[in-house]
Amino acid sequence: MTATATWPTGRASRTAVLAQFGEGRADLMQWALTTGDPLADAVVAEMHDLGMSRARPLLRQGVRDGLDSLADPPPALAALLRQAESPPDYVDDELLDDLPRAWFSSPTPVHIVSLSAGALVRVYESPSIAKVLSTTGRLVDGAERRLTETGSWLTQAMLPGNLRRGRPGYVATLEVRMLHAHMRRLALDRGYDADVDGAPVNQVDLARTWMDFTLTSYRAEERLGFDLTGRELAGLYRYWWYVGHLLGVDGRLVEGITGHDAARRVDDVLQAVTGPISDDSALLAAATLDSIASLLRDLLRIPTRLSRPTLDAIIRRVHGAATSEDLRVRPAPLADALLGPAVAGLRRTRAARRRSPERWQQAIDATIAAERERAAAPGEPAAYARGATGSTD
Repeated sequence: MTATATWPTGRASRTAVLAQFGEGRADLMQWALTTGDPLADAVVAEMHDLGMSRARPLLRQGVRDGLDSLADPPPALAALLRQAESPPDYVDDELLDDLPRAWFSSPTPVHIVSLSAGALVRVYESPSIAKVLSTTGRLVDGAERRLTETGSWLTQAMLPGNLRRGRPGYVATLEVRMLHAHMRRLALDRGYDADVDGAPVNQVDLARTWMDFTLTSYRAEERLGFDLTGRELAGLYRYWWYVGHLLGVDGRLVEGITGHDAARRVDDVLQAVTGPISDDSALLAAATLDSIASLLRDLLRIPTRLSRPTLDAIIRRVHGAATSEDLRVRPAPLADALLGPAVAGLRRTRAARRRSPERWQQAIDATIAAERERAAAPGEPAAYARGATGSTD
């Protein structure tokens, strides 16, 4: 969906981006700011034309069973599935089965903290993302559920082998992609101003979110004592090229990144056109943090009364003082002082485990097995699974 070809007035000016990053980057950012996900957006338009009662079953079947399972697929759905089922040349068995394993060297609570205090807080810094959630009535209501379901999707996407066609991570990722497309249409229908903020959930927002699930999250986990080697990081970034492909992120924005330095260079461009933090962003951050503060008791053995201050201390370490002030995250000197020894202990334990390759791999295998069992447990369909078809029931 290209909402407008002109540079959005609520973003940094094209002149400023041109001066700092050059004409090529400025042209790419103008396209990215004004473009959503053309393939997925066309499917949403097609679903409305066909009627939801006819279109929803076709989408569900195509995502789960593949394009070849549909006798006469509608053209937009066929184009989306053809793209999703045509992996780029860099996708191979090693990427699908081996590269995500390093992610499971950290326990689940660490990922939850990095997801909340790291990734989602920074996602919500984007004023356009906050406006989409506000416009569609999803700003603070359901913040805890959104965190839980984002974590569930992330685990499904990261489980080894799960991005193969028809596997749960592949299905869930396409469902998230389709939910974004429905949210774009809904936001525009409800008055979202694309001339000011760019297309809702545009390519800058998508690429910036990609950075938050990689660069921001991995740096947050490093600050908690869960470091990754350069080789492990390179593998995870490469894995996320394919996650981005399935999510509809244009490869020009993220592919080729293999480490933090390269990610920061691209992220600097994305951040330059994101816009200032809004009041809605602060509300989203507060709701997210309130919903997971108790997890710190298990992870770092922090007393209940210090759990939220410890999250605040983590946020200030990850995002810096200026951004934290904009998000109304207060200094927490006592919690920060306690955090240091706790992180040092976690880092020593992790280093000791690494010294035994057998023990290291056994721990990863155990975490993967536990997550597969948890993911397979029966439960209500995730909101993104329902939202992928435009359903609210």
